[in-house]
Amino acid sequence: MALSPSTPPPSGDPSPSNAALLYSRINGDAALTQALFRQALQDPTGTLSRIVEIGADLGLPVSIAEVRAHIASLDDLDTKQWLLKARGGL
Repeated sequence: MALSPSTPPPSGDPSPSNAALLYSRINGDAALTQALFRQALQDPTGTLSRIVEIGADLGLPVSIAEVRAHIASLDDLDTKQWLLKARGGL
């Protein structure tokens, strides 16, 4: 079951953070993911700002600290490789 920001989680389930929801949305858009990766190679801090902007546009407000914390919490080999390639800027 997909959750949107306006859909409450089923009772007993923890509410996913905006950062988690935003990560999922970005991850589902291959073109956006690739554009952010290319930007991260040149401007990691600008990429974080862009992710915050995307969150605001999608009604999923996040801070740079929340984005960093969410990415750090992931146990996903693809994400970890993505971060290595982006020189750890995120």
